[in-house]
Amino acid sequence: MSEQIRQISKRIKELREISGISVESLSKELNISEETYLEYESGEVDIPVSFLYEIANKFNVTLSEILTGEAPRLHTYSVVRKDKGVSVERRKDYKYKSLAYNFINKKMEPFLVTVEPDSNDEIHYNSHPGQEFNYVIEGTLKVLINGHEIILNEGDSLFFDSSEKHGMKALNGKIARFLAVII
Repeated sequence: MSEQIRQISKRIKELREISGISVESLSKELNISEETYLEYESGEVDIPVSFLYEIANKFNVTLSEILTGEAPRLHTYSVVRKDKGVSVERRKDYKYKSLAYNFINKKMEPFLVTVEPDSNDEIHYNSHPGQEFNYVIEGTLKVLINGHEIILNEGDSLFFDSSEKHGMKALNGKIARFLAVII
C-alpha cells in the first residue's frame, strides 16, 4: 500500500486511541467487522472514502485532517489549481482529488473523481451518511443505486441519498471523470 494510506491509517488509530474507544466498540458503531476495522488501521488495505467520512464525523475532525494530517486554515475562500487537489489514492479503480481540502468548516466535500476503465464487470459498492451530487465531466459512467442502473454521459448529473448502496463503473473502455459533492 502507499505511504499516504499508511499515514491515514495511523491517524485513524490515533484518533480512536486518544478517544479511549475500543476496536470492538467502534467497529460495532460503524457497522463493520472488527477484522475489517483492524485492516483499515493496518495501512495494508484500501480504505473507502465513506469510512473516512464517517470517522471524521465520529471524531469531529475534518476529512482533510485525516487525509493530510493538517487542519484546514482558510476561512474566506480556497483556490485549488488544476491537478493540485489532495489525492486520495484508495483503490485502483477510483481516484479522488479533494477540491476544498484547505477550507475550514465546510458544509460539503467536493471531489474530482476519475474512474479507470476495467474489463471486469465487478462494481465496488459504497454507502455513507448524507447526500451526493455527481456531474459527469468526461466519459460515460454506469451508476448502480440499490439495483437501479443509471447511465450518465458527459454533462449529465445525478443527486441521490448516499446512505443507499451505490457504485460506479466507467464504460466504453474509456476513463470517466466526474465532480462529486458529498453533503
